[in-house]
Amino acid sequence: MTRTIKPPLPSQVLEQAKRLRSSMTDAERRLWQYLRAGRLGGFKFRRQHPVPPYIVDFCCVERRLVIELDGSQHNEVVDAERTRYLQSQGWRVVRYWNNEVLLQTEAVVMAIFGIVDDLALTPAPAPRPGPCGQRKGAESGCEPMVRQQPVPAPGGEGL
Repeated sequence: MTRTIKPPLPSQVLEQAKRLRSSMTDAERRLWQYLRAGRLGGFKFRRQHPVPPYIVDFCCVERRLVIELDGSQHNEVVDAERTRYLQSQGWRVVRYWNNEVLLQTEAVVMAIFGIVDDLALTPAPAPRPGPCGQRKGAESGCEPMVRQQPVPAPGGEGL
């Protein structure tokens, strides 16, 4: 397999990415706690990662997935242009509102897990458990597991 050698990024882009990492929003900080260090099914995510000419909020390079968190400062026209460009470069872009991440964190995390797991290049031998122990295909959200009550023996007698 031939490896593409990329030119180094300009130092100003790297400095901007470093500044963004140190001044993350509350929503970015919360989501990063679920994505960092392979915590989401073993997938490696990066935060404030340069994808020239942009710096994306989060990405999984292995699956070519970009996750963008949008707040009140985002402009729909600019975001649409950015998304089109990233898609033209082979990235899949998923956007969430900051308040979704803050108010429905587990549902957002499960949705991201479903997306990243479905983007697998080759089928995995068995589905990976999600952050709540659920298997792929389970409904999103972290509902507590409900244990089934034992069925009483016929005639009302138990063992």
